[in-house]
Amino acid sequence: MRQEDFEAALAGLTATDEHLAALVATYGVPQVWTRPPGFPALVLLVLEQQVSLASGAATYRKVRARIGTMRPEPLLATTSEQLREDGVSRQKDRYLRALADAVATGALDLDALAHLDDDAVRERLVALPGIGRWTADTYLLASLARPDVWPVGDRALQVAVAEALDLPQVPDQRELDEIGERWRPQRASAARMLWHGYLERRGRVETPVDLLLEGPDSPL
Repeated sequence: MRQEDFEAALAGLTATDEHLAALVATYGVPQVWTRPPGFPALVLLVLEQQVSLASGAATYRKVRARIGTMRPEPLLATTSEQLREDGVSRQKDRYLRALADAVATGALDLDALAHLDDDAVRERLVALPGIGRWTADTYLLASLARPDVWPVGDRALQVAVAEALDLPQVPDQRELDEIGERWRPQRASAARMLWHGYLERRGRVETPVDLLLEGPDSPL
């Protein structure tokens, strides 16, 4: 998503929604949070599952430093013990190897995902061990720039909505899905603004996009 497209979508949302307008007035319009599509982005998402952004990024840096890149074949060449030293749990080790094998063998064609609709992308991704709806939705939003993705399984988004709307309790996934209907068909832009407020209130930042950049000859 281009910055100008995000700002246009956000302007439309804030014109009719006082809660998002208040966030913009308090914290300003953020830069668009994006991640290059491909294998590195999915690896980072797996490592971010159920941990902080900072923790996931730290583990990613260690793994990439070990193998010198973030491609399927070098990752598959590591041992489980090596990845454990880098902070990868046994469970996530299994997930990363299944992902790397699928990409290396062509069972998962990452380039083809850009040409599929949201549901079809989810179907391809969640077929892999360890990739659930949250991972698929976040990839759709951040890497494929889909405009109406609403990651109801994201804890930070749940808390952000509760704070922005001054709710008495944090909504569960079903409740968050219902709340998100007010921002359709630009729910992804609403999520970006809500996340921005959440991070700003806590003095945190998004993971820098250059963490995922590979060399110019990288096919991923």
